[in-house]
Amino acid sequence: MSCGEPHETDCSEVLDHLYEFLDHEMPDSDCTKFEVHFEECSPCLEKYGLEQAVKKLVKRCCGQDDVPSDLRSKVMGRIDLIRSGQAVPEQDLTAAESEQPTAAKE
Repeated sequence: MSCGEPHETDCSEVLDHLYEFLDHEMPDSDCTKFEVHFEECSPCLEKYGLEQAVKKLVKRCCGQDDVPSDLRSKVMGRIDLIRSGQAVPEQDLTAAESEQPTAAKE
């Protein structure tokens, strides 16, 4: 993924460390480099926004104590497959819903 323009920080470096950036687990100097890159590169900014939204959704939906750990694992596994391009989100959503116990669907 790249906009085709040269950047001081390469797109692959930004995408490889995106979750460190999202989780605030990198030095401030690296965060600044990433912020500059996002201002210059709309494809990376779009990927950042998508990953940020997924992270918020997972936290909201799976961050509760009453979610069974096996269901949480299945959801996270499907998210990983979707991110890698090995699965279509709509198919995974249907499969995840059919695997949930009745009480968890309500």
